[in-house]
Parts: sequence; C-alpha cells; structure tokens
Amino acid sequence: MPANPQPAMALARSHSRYLDRLLCARAEEVERLKAHLHEVFDRAAMQGFADWDALAEPDALMPVLRRLRQAVMARLIARDLDRLADLDEVVTTVSLLAELAVEQALRAGKHALAHYGTPRGQDTGEAQELIVIGMGKLGGGELNVSSDIDLIFIYPEAGETDGAKKISNHEYFTQLGKTLIRLINEPTADGQVFRVDMRLRPYGDSGPLVMSFAALENYLLTQGREWERYAWIKARALSGDAQGLNELVRPFVYRKYLDYNAYGAMRELHSQIRREVARRDMADNIKLGPGGIREVEFTAQVFQLIRGGREKSLQLRGTRETLSRLAELRLLEPEAIAELHEAYVFLRDVEHRLQYFDDQQTQTLPSDPIQQASLAATMGCTGWEEFLDALNEQRRRVTRHFEQVFLLPTENAPAHPLSGLWQELEESDPDPRLAELGYQDPAAVGRTLKALSASQRYQQMPLSTRKKLDDLIGPLIEVAAGFANPDVTLTRILGLLEAVSRRAAYLALLTEYPQTLQRLASLYSSSAWVAAYLTRHPILLDELLDGRVLYASPDWPQLAVQLEQQLGDDEGDVEAQMDTLRHFQHAQVFRLVAQDLAGMWTVEALSDQLSQLADLVLAATLRHAWLTVANRHTDTPRFAIVGYGKLGGKELGYASDLDIVFLYDDAHPDASDVYSRLARRLSTWLTSTTAAGLLYDIDLRLRPNGSSGLLVSSVAAFESYQKSNAWVWEHQALTRARFVAGDALLGQRFEDIRHAVLTQPRDIETLKKEVLDMRARMLETRPALDEDVKNARGGIVDVEFIVQYLILAHAHALPELTHNAGNIALLAVAAEDGLIDATLAEAGRVAYRLYRKRQHAVRLNEIHTVTVDATLIEHYRAVCQLWKQVFGESIDSRTPDGASAL
Repeated sequence: MPANPQPAMALARSHSRYLDRLLCARAEEVERLKAHLHEVFDRAAMQGFADWDALAEPDALMPVLRRLRQAVMARLIARDLDRLADLDEVVTTVSLLAELAVEQALRAGKHALAHYGTPRGQDTGEAQELIVIGMGKLGGGELNVSSDIDLIFIYPEAGETDGAKKISNHEYFTQLGKTLIRLINEPTADGQVFRVDMRLRPYGDSGPLVMSFAALENYLLTQGREWERYAWIKARALSGDAQGLNELVRPFVYRKYLDYNAYGAMRELHSQIRREVARRDMADNIKLGPGGIREVEFTAQVFQLIRGGREKSLQLRGTRETLSRLAELRLLEPEAIAELHEAYVFLRDVEHRLQYFDDQQTQTLPSDPIQQASLAATMGCTGWEEFLDALNEQRRRVTRHFEQVFLLPTENAPAHPLSGLWQELEESDPDPRLAELGYQDPAAVGRTLKALSASQRYQQMPLSTRKKLDDLIGPLIEVAAGFANPDVTLTRILGLLEAVSRRAAYLALLTEYPQTLQRLASLYSSSAWVAAYLTRHPILLDELLDGRVLYASPDWPQLAVQLEQQLGDDEGDVEAQMDTLRHFQHAQVFRLVAQDLAGMWTVEALSDQLSQLADLVLAATLRHAWLTVANRHTDTPRFAIVGYGKLGGKELGYASDLDIVFLYDDAHPDASDVYSRLARRLSTWLTSTTAAGLLYDIDLRLRPNGSSGLLVSSVAAFESYQKSNAWVWEHQALTRARFVAGDALLGQRFEDIRHAVLTQPRDIETLKKEVLDMRARMLETRPALDEDVKNARGGIVDVEFIVQYLILAHAHALPELTHNAGNIALLAVAAEDGLIDATLAEAGRVAYRLYRKRQHAVRLNEIHTVTVDATLIEHYRAVCQLWKQVFGESIDSRTPDGASAL
C-alpha cells in the first residue's frame, strides 16, 4: 500500500484527461479513490457499491450503474498506472463490471415487464430465461477498459407468457433485450456503462434481436460461417441455460475431426483485416496492425478450431490460458509461448494506456508529442523512440510466430512445375517426364492418374476441395520419384487421397504442411501395412507434422496421464470415451511403426513397446468401463485381466489380437453377476467398431472350459481348474501368461497360482507324449510349409513347444523357468542348467530371433509367406536338431509329410 496516494493520483490525472475531468467534477470520487486505492475493485466491492435490490426500476438503476463505472475506472486507471494492478486485474475487473451491469439490467428489465407474467415454453411448460451471451473479450473475461460489449440474446423455447396480458416469448424477450441495451448503452449526463454491439448475432444487423434455441441451431447448421466459429469460441452465457447453449454451440465450433480447413478460413479473415488496415492506413493500430493483439489471438485460436473437438482441454475462452495449454501440449514451443505471452501483456498494457487518455475505444498510437511522451513514460520508457523500439520488437516477435503457424503463402507464388501433368496425360502417349523422374512403368502411372482425374468422386468435389487435390498431385509425383519404388509409392498415396477426398480437412493438412509429404511418402514406400493402416485412419496424418513427437520414444507413464485426462474429459459419454481410446492407441501404434521403419527398434524391443501399449489401454478401459456398470458394489473392482499368448509373452505385433482371461476375487453375493457384466462391457469397449475404428480383437477361448466356460472366473475356481482339470496344452498356454491390468493383489494371487501349477512335478514320458500329440494335431489343420515361418517344422511353433515342454518338465527343480522372460531368454536358462546342449540352444535363440524378424517384415508388406533361402533352411535344421535332443525323436519320423527341405 503506498504511503501517500497523491503521487499515484497525480500521475494518473496527468496521463488521463478523462480521469482528471471526472475527479474535478466529482469530489466524492477523489475521497473514494484516496481511501481505497490500495484495494482491488472486486465483485464484492461492486455488490457493496449500492443497494441493488432497491434499484428495480430502470430509471433508478441507470445513474447508479454509470457512477459505479466511473468509480471502477478511476481506481483502475490509478492502480494500473502506478503498477499496483497487473493486466489480469484490469481485464478481470472490467469484465466483472460488465457482468454485474448485465445482471442488474436484466433484473430491472424483467421488473418492467412483470405485467406480462412469466414466459413459458410451449413444449415443456417451464419458465423461460433470456440467455445473454457475452462474446469476444467479454466472453473470454478479457475486456479492455473502454471496450464495447458484444452480446447475443437467445431463449430456449417458443411459447407465450402466462400473465393477464399474454404475448409471445419472442416478443417478450425482444422487449427485455431492448430494455437491457438501453440501460447499459444509452448515454446520459453520467455517460454510458458500455456500448452494446449486437452485430455478432445470427444474420447480423438484419437479423432478429432475439432467437430461440431451435432457430439458432438451424442457423448454425445451414448458414454458420467459418469466421463465426472463431467468434463463438469465446461465447459465454451470462444468464440462463448455459449448459443447453454449450451443448448446442459446441459441435458448430469444435469438429470431431482435426479441422485443418481452419487455417485457410482464418488466414482469409486475417487477410481481409490486413487489407482494411492498409486501405485505412492503420499500421499504427496495435490491435489490427501487423504484429498486433489480433495476431496473438488468431495464433491461439486456430489451434482451438483445429484440435478443440479432439482435445477438449483446448475448449477455453481466454487467450492467455489457451496459450498456456498449447505449451503443455507442446503444440507450440515453450519459448514461442513465452514470447507471445510477453507481447500480449505489453500490447494490452499499451491498449489500456491509449484508452485512459479520453476513455475512448482506440488502439491507435498518438501523433501528439505530449501524449507520446506520456504514453512512453507510463510504459517505463525514457522517451518515444525507446518506446517505439520496444513496441516494434514485440510486434516483430508476434508476426514471426504468427507467420510460422499460418505459413503465409508468398503472393503470386509460381505453380509447381508438375502441377498440370496429371490432367494433361494422354493414355496412348505417356508423359516423358514420368520416365525422366524414374518411374518404372510411366504408362501404368499415367493410367492411374488419368483414372483419378476422370473419377466421379473427383468430378463431384467442391471446387475448393478439388483445387487442394490439384495442388497436391504435382509435389507428390516429385516426392514419390525419390524412392526406390516410385510407382508403388505414388499409387499407395493416391489411394489415400481418394479415400480422404470427401474430407477436405485432410487435404488441407497436406497442403498447409508440405513438409509432411516427404514423411508420408517414406512410410508408404516402406510398408503396404502402414499404407493401409493410415488410409483406414487418416486422422493419423496429424502425427506427421512434428518429427520430434513422431520419432520420440514413448514415455508410457506420461502417456497414461494424458489418456486418463482425455477419458476424464469425456466422462458420461461412452461413445466419446471409446473413440478416445481408439485415437490414442492408433496414434501410438503409428508412432511406433514410423520409428520401426526408421530402424529405431529391434523386433523384440518393438514387441515390448506394443505390449506396454496394450497393458496401458486395457488398464484404462477397465477403469472407465467399470464406472458404467450398473449396481456396482465397490468403487474399485476386485477384478484382473490376464494376458496369454503374444500379449502374455510380450511378443505382440501391430495387428495381433489379445488372448485374455478375466478373473475376480470378491465375496459379495452379486459379484459373479456384476463382474460378468463388466467382462461383457470390456469386450464391447475393446472390439466394437466405432467411427474411430477398431481397438483390439480379443480371444477369450483360453478361459477355463474354453468357449463353453463362464466369461469370468473366480480366482478360486481358476486355481481349482488349473490344478485338477486343465489339459496339458492349457498348462503350455499358462507358461506365457501374466497379470496385465486390474487389482494388483489379485494379480499377485494369479502369479502365485501360475507358479504353483508350472512347478508341479510331472511324469516326463507322459508329458512328452501329450506335447508331441498336441503338435501333431496342430499340423493336421496347419500344414508345415517352409514358406510359413510360424508353422514350418523347425519354425516358431516348434521353438515355443520346446520351451513350454522344458518349463513343464523341469520347473519344479528349476523355478527360474517360470519367469515370463520370453523364449530366447528361457532357452539360455535351460542351457545354463544343462537341460539342453548350449550350442543347440544358442542356435535355437538365433533362429527364433530371425524368424520373428522375417515374420515381422512380411507382415509389414502384407504378404503371407517368407522367402525360403539357404539361411532359413539352415535355421530350420538347427531347431530340428534341438527338437530331437529334447524329445528324443526326429521331426521326420513324427511327420512323414513334414517340411520338404529337411
């Protein structure tokens, strides 16, 4: 608190002619200012300014509202210029004043219309309230000190009032709206409270003053324009049904998909502003001019329009809080956000000082030397030149970041040299440029391009969408030519473009970010599976934008937090949560495959990553699916998901299904029924195909008694079954099982049961016969072919059978074999203990590693067989030798029509 408020008041009065006039005219304001300069003029102070309940009559309210504004302005000007208030206090205080003014004007207006009674909805019969919507900076809680306020008036339902004199709801709310505007906007001897601007309402000045929910929804669906999406980002209900309004408007503002068309729309809006600035010579306007406040707002809001439908945490109204969220999401670099924050505060401070001069809504720098010197001094500068240097530095920073985000195109940029090639092609005469670029079959490529340009889908595209596609083809022809398989690469990408052509937003992404084309072509060149995956899930094109994110090793704990937040944002909307899980899983798979193709992972390490992803998704699905189960008797389910097969052995591939078993341990009498419903709910969440695609295929047949058994088992029943009734092949499956998600204590109970079952002493000969018979039965349905690396004799299945047999035969004496360490590690354990020959064990390890690598490679290219060469045959033979040592008989004697090469 300053010892003497006089210096602050003197500084403020010397800068603000408005304040000086006010204090000269109103001695009581001088005393009020002296007494309360050190206090924030918060909502409580505004409520205590007058006995508002006694001011129900409009004519009584008007002067008091205006005197309140004078008191607020006097204190704000003095506190701000003496650096007692920061930007947040200034804009919050002015926004609170506007909210209180609307609240009191609305109350007085309703009092004046009381003779009409209460407006009632014709469908519900419920009382109706006018929804006063604050737009622009009022909606964002960021009003400037001399701002007008942008309002829109909406009411829920048509109907009529219930008074003695009935009028329609539309008439009633029109009168109420006009009264509210008059009470706030009309100039009197005490001035205005705020200028009220209604031009943002549907149809602008030519539209009705008030509108029902139904009419607003119809307008937004049929006539809402892109710039209105931008305007409605900040919309905030100051009265009435805020939730109903948000539910109606949110789908218009925030698309479910990533909407890169927003770039073009906002760029065009910005261009219009710049043209107007140039026409009216407004370069000195710190709001609309280059590097001004509007460019900071656009930079924040374009990310909201693009991503807000997917990333609900971006559905914010304030510019600064949006910038902070962009930094947290790493959509902009923290350094860029820091500079934008600093520039925004600087520019808003300048804006307020300009408006303090005469309480005018201006953002234009003064030409008067006295005002220039005063402005510079209040900004902490020694003179006008120093101030201009500081201002221009901030504006340059804003412009740089704005142009980096919007990638502003160069005026009259020449078309790509290949842009017209695809439409100029003649089927009988391939364009020689294709051969020059390295295409292997120019005629076939030409036919593919020609077919696309002649296709009904292309011909029926809107002109704007067709132009985007036209602009992409030339660069794509050039980029694809840089790969070893240009024909295949281009054909695959054209398939993607045709698949997404109805969604102009995806074409806009590739147009706005031409650097993505190289990454896209690299992936499509390398893998048919990736090409098909991305074509099925084009929303993943967004992942190509930032190489730092695309090629960053996953931080699973951090990603789990991110997923939990997104699922929490969707709480209560099961469909949205299911889509969120799918988008998250698809994005992580796509990042891993991009890293895989870049050589960042071995097959074993990649499988570990895919398994961690599955664990994370299953855990999140279990947590949130449980919250949707009716009549649940506990907050935390005593329920566990157990993974078998590739999931259990941490050997998942990109398209692997999940072998899982559900267990519970709960004495509640309804436990069996409740957990059965949970299991069914989990199956639905995991396997349903939604608009976002499929999450995982799951296989539940490894549960006790297989397909005929209960969907979920108590842990006691599971233990009893495994110890008394399970087949040997089920114990083989148990060797690759592990607790994945759910109750940790129950998970440990499962691991104890697993260990006890696997370490049971067994009759070796009986066990051996059972295992060999099981392998023989498999061969009856899956013939052993050398090109099928999984089922070939000496292939993947034979290695797995060897390891499973060794575990079941010897784990009672060598418990280390029960560790779920994978086949390669367990072969080493068996060799170290002398169960198998060390040389043969190492050969089996090398072979298994090779098999998985080749299997992975063929799946990436969507072929079903591997190339049979001398190296593969040699490894088959090595595993067959290990098989003979373990089982005491050769594979050939067991399978007469076994692998032909052996």
